[in-house]
Amino acid sequence: MAGFPWACLVSRRALLAVAAALLAAPAGAQDDPDPALTAAAGSGALAYVVTGDGAVDEASMRGLSGLSEELARRTTVEPGAPVGVTPGQDDLALLPFLYWPVTPDQPLPSVQGYAALNRFLQTGGMILFDTRDADIAGIGGPDGAADLQRLAAGLDIPPLAQVPPDHVLTRSFYLLDSFPGRFSGGAVWVEAPAGGEAQGAGPAPANDGVSPVVIGGNDWAAAWAMTDQGLAAYAIGGGPDGPYDAERQRELALRFGINLVMYALSGNYKSDQVHVRELLDRLGRERGDGSGALPEVLP
Repeated sequence: MAGFPWACLVSRRALLAVAAALLAAPAGAQDDPDPALTAAAGSGALAYVVTGDGAVDEASMRGLSGLSEELARRTTVEPGAPVGVTPGQDDLALLPFLYWPVTPDQPLPSVQGYAALNRFLQTGGMILFDTRDADIAGIGGPDGAADLQRLAAGLDIPPLAQVPPDHVLTRSFYLLDSFPGRFSGGAVWVEAPAGGEAQGAGPAPANDGVSPVVIGGNDWAAAWAMTDQGLAAYAIGGGPDGPYDAERQRELALRFGINLVMYALSGNYKSDQVHVRELLDRLGRERGDGSGALPEVLP
């Protein structure tokens, strides 16, 4: 834990709270946000995209619940209960992270949904796309799965490259050299560095050094998921010839999840702090009290 910029988590939460308050304040064209999402934002809750497949959605909920419990146990981050969202219906602006399990029969987002998702990606949000197929053949590249291609066709995905050995994801909390989930060995893709090797198309959103998308097929939610009795909810591992036993693989999957959330929350903390004062001043003006300062979150 030593050396981690914990102040960034405070500033990130402060910005989410300020944003929620600004959205909730009368502002003419801005509707009131969903109270459940406002509460989720205030508690730092993780979110997943609802697919319509009951079994997959339950795995997402249980997986993010398990990851949230481990975050609270091992770090100073204490997320609230995870929430399921439908892009185009729910306000994604209040959330920093989305887990999106890819399924064959998942309906495409609406036009409004794609617009909301692109705003989310362009304004600091991160999506973990999980094709959940690494036990078969992996994703075969950043757009190798037909279902992922279909769902992502309307998104501004930046050029992608496999996670390099020195990427922040390998060291944002734990030191890792692999990212197993329920399965291991599948390639993991992130935004390609400027001038580096990349595959994909579209403009890379300005995201303060944080990749707006992470793509893989290791079925991470299933590895994080626990039953109500505190047991692993799904079988883990690729059999006796796999590189890890089930207990070790689940532990490494949790470490990857913790690294991922830390990366999503803290990657743009310096930029967040630059804008805290402006947001707080605006909030004070709209309330009419001329205040809104939270000096403890500033350097």
